[in-house]
Amino acid sequence: MDEDGNLEMDQLLQMAVDFKASDLHIAVGVPPMLRIHGDLQQLDLDPLTPDDTERLVKSITSPEHQQMLQEQGGTDFGFAFGTQARFRVSVFKAKGNYGTVLRQIPNDLMPLDKIGLPAQVAELLYRPRGLVLVTGPTGSGKTTTLASMINFINEKRSCHVVTVEDPIEYYHDHKHCIITQREVGADVPSFSEALRRALRQDPDVILVGEMRDLETMQAAITAAETGHLVFATLHTTGAASTVDRIVDSFPTDQQEQVRMQLSIGLVAVISQVLLPRVDKPGRCAAFEIMINTPGISAMVRDGNTHRITSDIQTGAKYGMQTLDSHLLSLYMAGRISYDDLITKSRDPDTQIEKLKELTKGTN
Repeated sequence: MDEDGNLEMDQLLQMAVDFKASDLHIAVGVPPMLRIHGDLQQLDLDPLTPDDTERLVKSITSPEHQQMLQEQGGTDFGFAFGTQARFRVSVFKAKGNYGTVLRQIPNDLMPLDKIGLPAQVAELLYRPRGLVLVTGPTGSGKTTTLASMINFINEKRSCHVVTVEDPIEYYHDHKHCIITQREVGADVPSFSEALRRALRQDPDVILVGEMRDLETMQAAITAAETGHLVFATLHTTGAASTVDRIVDSFPTDQQEQVRMQLSIGLVAVISQVLLPRVDKPGRCAAFEIMINTPGISAMVRDGNTHRITSDIQTGAKYGMQTLDSHLLSLYMAGRISYDDLITKSRDPDTQIEKLKELTKGTN
């Protein structure tokens, strides 16, 4: 509390760190709230007034971002809470009042196996060129997965990694690699402009925080074609819908060319969801993994993306797995609930049948 008895932002951030919350919500009319293991929980504090939220928001927002907040109604940025954690911050106006959501970014980068990715995924990170897409809904852990991949490259390879992020979330030290991290809005005006400039910076690996527009998609595909390993995210679910989303973003007269580029340049699509654990506190990720084989390449080229899932089902030797198969294995291992198994599956009826087969004779 300050000398007037007002709650300080540092106190709330400390609570977020202590409770291992993924998010801190600050809004008028309710107490501050923490998202812990996927659920929002109110802190035992008084509801916040408009003056409270304005004071709390301004205490962490630079004059430049305050100006953007006034002019555009919202702004995003990242900042460090001492050495304990970093936060990705979204501040905004709602009904004329200030509000903010702070996403906690853990300091520790997790090894790939701790995230739950199969060993074959690590092999992809040695590729000299191509496009690796990490997809999933907001809050599914895409940023953490990508940061772990970049950290793996940083520890195992000697190369130049250029990241383009909005905002920068995980900070990477130089290990065996030179890591150049650029923030959209602070270091460069846009993703597409950053990608154009990155190609003149002798990169080996490029991370695009998000392929938000057609120009960025084209630049990422071209960079992957011209001898760079490119990582990017999309808010899609599943490999087939990811390919369709990219192709459909282009004008009709360019779509055949884009399908051809993707059929050659796409290395893998990793699609993920994040689920609460039932065996202990925390969450775990379920992954669908598509590796681009000659068969899948032909499907992408010919527009037969509806057949990709069947190839993923039979592609275990390449490191592939469907989301449904991973969900089922997580459920059988006692890590996720039956409700999440069914509601997150693409084909719930088939899951129920498989579960009956697996549990037959055990009852």
